[in-house]
Amino acid sequence: VTGVQTCALPILTTKAKIIDQHLENQDWLKRLDFYKEEIVILKERLDEVTSKNNASDFLKDVEHFQNQFIVQRNNIDELAHAIKMNETKLVKEVHANPIAVDHRKVESHEAEADFIGYFEKNFAQLRGEYNQFLTKWM
Repeated sequence: VTGVQTCALPILTTKAKIIDQHLENQDWLKRLDFYKEEIVILKERLDEVTSKNNASDFLKDVEHFQNQFIVQRNNIDELAHAIKMNETKLVKEVHANPIAVDHRKVESHEAEADFIGYFEKNFAQLRGEYNQFLTKWM
């Protein structure tokens, strides 16, 4: 039996310009604010429909959506916190070395990018399920 040779590959990190990352962070925070507002509207509509229905299968679905709105609000808060932490890191980088800020690159915030992509996909799916639920009970 021959031994298996392994080859250590370098871990590649993506770099992004500080200003580009800052602008992306600001865009994400605005989008998250929009989702927060949307959750408030979705909850209000759920309360409105709930006041007119009390069937057991209906109430089970109401509880599901109430829980999902809480989960999504928590996801928004976690993601906003991560983005703000990234912003703080960018500010420290700029203060530590203010020369050529518009050209300098830092490690990209890929985890946040993945998280917001995942969040938006899930939120769109939840919105679709919720709209089907409302159509059924209105």
